[in-house]
Amino acid sequence: GAGLLLELGNKLVYKEKEEGDTAASHWAGVLAVDQCVLLTETFTVDDALEAIGFGKFQWKISFLTGLSWVADAMEMMILSILGPQLHCEWRLPSYKVALITSVVFVGMGISSPIWGNVSDKYGRRVGLMTCMCWTLYYGLLSAFAPGYGWLLFLRGLVGFGIGGAPQSVTLYSEFLPVKARGICIMLIAAFWALGAVFEVLLALVVMPTLGWRWLLGFSTIPLAIFVCFCFWLPESPRFDVLTGRREKARATLKRIAKENGKTLPQGKMIAYNQIERGRIKDLFAPQYRRTTLLLWFIWFSNAFSYYGIVLLTTELFQAGDLCGITRGAKIEPDCSLECRYLTSADYKDLLWTTLAEFPGLLVVLLLVDYIGRKKSMALCFFMFFLCILPLYACVGRIALTVFIFIARAFISGGYQVVFVYTPEVFPTENRALAMGTSSATARLGALITPFVAQVLLRKSVYLTLSVYCGFSLLAGVASLILPVETLGRNLQESTVDQEAGGQTAATTSQSNSTTDSADQ
Repeated sequence: GAGLLLELGNKLVYKEKEEGDTAASHWAGVLAVDQCVLLTETFTVDDALEAIGFGKFQWKISFLTGLSWVADAMEMMILSILGPQLHCEWRLPSYKVALITSVVFVGMGISSPIWGNVSDKYGRRVGLMTCMCWTLYYGLLSAFAPGYGWLLFLRGLVGFGIGGAPQSVTLYSEFLPVKARGICIMLIAAFWALGAVFEVLLALVVMPTLGWRWLLGFSTIPLAIFVCFCFWLPESPRFDVLTGRREKARATLKRIAKENGKTLPQGKMIAYNQIERGRIKDLFAPQYRRTTLLLWFIWFSNAFSYYGIVLLTTELFQAGDLCGITRGAKIEPDCSLECRYLTSADYKDLLWTTLAEFPGLLVVLLLVDYIGRKKSMALCFFMFFLCILPLYACVGRIALTVFIFIARAFISGGYQVVFVYTPEVFPTENRALAMGTSSATARLGALITPFVAQVLLRKSVYLTLSVYCGFSLLAGVASLILPVETLGRNLQESTVDQEAGGQTAATTSQSNSTTDSADQ
């Protein structure tokens, strides 16, 4: 294109000089400008983020998006504390206790694809801010629930809001350079661990004196802080570029560069414009179908196992004589409404097992950029499986705590790896929807697990443990047979990247530069 413009420009300059044609002079100047545009240096969003690097801006956005993870973890952790309390206070049978947990996951399962679609169509910032405001409002209201029915309804609405929390990872990942992405997303997962630990400590202080309503109210504090500061969040430059708002994306990148003390690359920013975004059928395109289905099962198994071990912790700690339980292979109360309040010892043991999030995170942090995402996920599932096996035998409370600690460490670490892998394997045009639908399958697993960990456990301990062992083993195999390893790969911008044979986003952008120049 530049060569043709050069030849035509030379002819017009000759026509101007020989014949005095002023129109020729005008068009020769226009063509010279166009020629310069084509010959000038160009860069993509990936190039800009690599040049800017990880700095002050990324630390700020790490903290802010991390708050949404703290809030999510606290709303989840409260379920293992709220159940035993209301079982005693409201004299609820076990299936109604399980429903308190499951209704939250129903809301999350319904809303996760919706929030993903909103984020792909209207922006990551819009989706995340809206869902967090929603969760704060109904989280506070649920503290005033007058009865069981109202509590179910309001906690379901809280779950509907929490379903959008994974979009914080989508937004965060799109501001990170390639080399820092895996480690940074794993580090932001530390906020989840902090949230879970803080919830247990809060319950230890609040429950004996003020009760569960105050605990629900205090648990919304991180949400309130997020809502106060969320207006600082910029929109993802990747999303702005994909929707044709190139100048807005460039302004965001300049802002990041300024805060980090860096400069943007010279030249014109190029991009591939994609009009259709957030279509679920794109997740089943030939190049994504196998990945989508395998990831859905992995997300399902992760949530099923993770929340299962969280709920099993309080159930087994409350059971008392664990050797008698395993010999009898079931937990049967003397009557259907018999209950035990969580004691200080229960809270302390719950705190110890919750602290397992940190060593699990550390182990995976060391592995995710060394052996890759796929092998890291598989290792976590297999280790979880190996730690559940000893529970078939007669084990004391100390041994039970140790095995649950290790199992939770690995399953929580694996859960964080899948949050790294999923945004990397799908392109910008449907990345948020992929996260949303994957999260929905996770919520389905989380919805089912209370009936296994709290209801089936009372019928057969062996069968309960076998279910968790089976899913973790199958999920480990599914992780190994995922078709793509994303370690060291740029974020893909569109399906064109995949159709071109898995090239990077920068290559795709270069292939579209002629079209973008014509638009200019």
